[in-house]
Amino acid sequence: MKKHLNTLFVTTQGAWLAKEGEAVVVSVGREVRLRIPIHLLEGIVCLGNVSMSPFLMAHCAEAGVCVSFLTEHGRFLARVEGPVSGNVRLRRAQYRWADDPERSAELARAFVLGKVANGRLVLQRAARDHPETREVLMPAVQTLASSLKQLGKASSVETIRGIEGEAARTYFGVFNCLITENQGEFSFGGRTRRPPRDEVNALLSFVYVLLLHDIRSALESVGMDPQVGFLHRDRPGRPSLGLDLMEELRPVLADRLALTLLNRRQVRARGFERQETDGVFMKEETRRAVLLAYQERKKEEIHHPFLDEKCSVGAVPRIQALLLSRRLRGDLDAYPPLFWR
Repeated sequence: MKKHLNTLFVTTQGAWLAKEGEAVVVSVGREVRLRIPIHLLEGIVCLGNVSMSPFLMAHCAEAGVCVSFLTEHGRFLARVEGPVSGNVRLRRAQYRWADDPERSAELARAFVLGKVANGRLVLQRAARDHPETREVLMPAVQTLASSLKQLGKASSVETIRGIEGEAARTYFGVFNCLITENQGEFSFGGRTRRPPRDEVNALLSFVYVLLLHDIRSALESVGMDPQVGFLHRDRPGRPSLGLDLMEELRPVLADRLALTLLNRRQVRARGFERQETDGVFMKEETRRAVLLAYQERKKEEIHHPFLDEKCSVGAVPRIQALLLSRRLRGDLDAYPPLFWR
C-alpha cells in the first residue's frame, strides 16, 4: 500500500511556487514562506491568485505530484499532471463495463448502497448522542432503511439514480438537526450549489472539492480514467467516476468533518461573505481553518472493514480505488463499498 503523503494547499494570494533542487519553494513577494521536499507530497492545490514556474510544473509531472488550480472559492479550473499511468487493459475493462447496462448498474448500486448506509449511520449517531433530535431524525433513518431495501431490487442505473435522489432529499431534509451547538449562527434549509446560498452549503461544497481532488488522484494513481463513470453520466470535463466513488465517502469523510467544524465552533458566520451574485463563500481565514482540519482528519486511523486492518483516513480513497480496479479486472466477485462503523 502506498504511503499516505500530504497535499500542499496554497491559499495566500500572490504566492509564487518554484523549484529549488528537489524541493518546492513557496514565496510571497521576496520572502520564502515554505520549503518542502517534493517526495513528501502527493499533490499541490493552488487556490486563487497563486502562480507556479513551468520548471516546477514539469518536475511535479515527472515526480507524479498532481497540481490542481482552483478559484479562491474552490471551483475547479485545471490540473497539471504527467503522462497517463496504469495498465491499458484496466482502462479498456473500465470502458467495457461502462458500456454494459447490467455491469454499470452493479457498480452504481454499490456506490449508492455505501452512500445511503453511511448517511443513515450519521443520522443514527446524531439521534443517539442528541436525544432531542430523535423525533425528527428517526423517521429519516427509517426512510433510508427502506431506500436500502429498494436498492437491493433495483436493476437499472436509472432506477438507482431515482432512489439515490430521494435518499439525498431525505438526508439533507434533516441535516439542519445535525447542527446542534451553533444554531444561532448557522442554519441549513436545503442543498444549494453554484453558488451556495448559505454558509453551511459553502462549507459543504468546499470540503466536497477537497475530497474529490483526493479521489480523482487516487483513481489516476491506480490506472483508471476518472472521467468515465457508472452512476454519473459522461459529460465533457466532469470526473464522473470520481463523483461515483465520492458518493459512498461523502457522508463520513466530508459531512462529518463539516459538522464537527460547525458544532465545535471552529468556523464562525463572520468567516463567510456574500457576493453580488447572492452566493456565500468562505473568507481566507476560514478556508485555512478548514484545510488544516481536513489534513488532520486524513491522518487519523480507522479500521477498514473489508481489509480488516487499520489505515489512515487519507488512504481510504486509494484503497477503494484499488478495490474497484480489482473488480473491473475480475479479481473480486463484487466491489465492496466502505460501510462505516
